[in-house]
Amino acid sequence: MVRAIALVLLLGCGGKPVAFQGESTLAITGDPPAQVVPQEPPARVEVKPDRIEITEKIQFAYDRDTILQGSFSLLDEVAAVIKKHPHLKKIQIEGHASADGDAGHNQRLSEQRARAVVAYLVGKGVAAKLVPVGYGAAKPIGDNGTREGREQNRRVEFNILEQDPAAGQEKKS
Repeated sequence: MVRAIALVLLLGCGGKPVAFQGESTLAITGDPPAQVVPQEPPARVEVKPDRIEITEKIQFAYDRDTILQGSFSLLDEVAAVIKKHPHLKKIQIEGHASADGDAGHNQRLSEQRARAVVAYLVGKGVAAKLVPVGYGAAKPIGDNGTREGREQNRRVEFNILEQDPAAGQEKKS
């Protein structure tokens, strides 16, 4: 440590570097690390035979049909995927809720949220016919007796109702 400080002071003052006695260099051998090829993140939106599957949830303001800004990029991807697949002619946008609270309220809220998603996608230029439907708590996928299950039940799904195979499977970009 003292030698390093002395060297810095000596070089900083315009002096000549001093060779240390008994010190030797260390040769580094071997191959350089392989080039890391950046990978694209996994798709958050994928077209399946009967649905458009999303790997994240569309988030809404608490007890409202307002889509949160954090879900805009996901919905933008949904819009891009629908546009890229012109054979998708009719898609049902389904709003679902947990069994928490009043059943009538949950039904209305799930319908309003489905309509909000349709409005967002139409605003992004989606030409496919989008049909909003609210199911409230009628189609749970999780246990409404647990917090985790109720959270699973609060969701939006995209089910393909009509396709035109003659339109091709993917638009060429």
